[in-house]
Amino acid sequence: MGKIKDRFSHFTKGEKILWSVSVLLILASFFMFDRQNYMTLFSSLIAVTAIIFVAKGDPLGQFLFIFFEIFYALISLSYAYYGETITYLFMSLPMSVLAVISWLRNPYKGNKKEVSVNRIGKKELVLMLLADVSVSTVFYFILGWLGTSNLLVSTFSVATSFAAAYLTMRRSPFFAFGYAINDIVLVVLWTLAAIDDMKYISVAVCFVAFFSNDLYSFINWRRMEKRQRQNA
Repeated sequence: MGKIKDRFSHFTKGEKILWSVSVLLILASFFMFDRQNYMTLFSSLIAVTAIIFVAKGDPLGQFLFIFFEIFYALISLSYAYYGETITYLFMSLPMSVLAVISWLRNPYKGNKKEVSVNRIGKKELVLMLLADVSVSTVFYFILGWLGTSNLLVSTFSVATSFAAAYLTMRRSPFFAFGYAINDIVLVVLWTLAAIDDMKYISVAVCFVAFFSNDLYSFINWRRMEKRQRQNA
């Protein structure tokens, strides 16, 4: 806990406000629409905290994401969103572990609280997109066979999650843009679930909060990239 407080002390006033407003939004939506599934509340608070650390390039954020992905997979299972469950347990979770290792091995000038920003080439980007299309196509048929709810949206979520997770592992600023797109997909996905059960509105609202934080992550990582290259 002391380690987290120490890292929070390096946040700007604007970053603390963004995190605080996000937490209040998550709490308000939970007590308005759910009030029972505290695992949903706990995982959402972990995730929004993880995102703000990731926005700073702090590997601690990636470590926190590991816990969120486990909880989120269980929440998705409760509504037969098998795509989300399988994606987060067997794709996002392993890639987060690899991201933690990658970020810890590449600190910026020895600063363990800030990762060195990386820029991937066009060839690697094309290969990533081809892999993404292949993975998404395979998942489409698997999820269809499992009877996944809202199949097309779930498949698109797999595609955006894969791209975002890969770019995170490779320390590219565009990982945050990928997650922002994924947040939009998940807002749609959980809004559709809320039509059947109002408690899932709180999950959809959480991803609205994640969206604003991921957009800030993208902006701040571009600033980090510019500063690090200028200093180099």
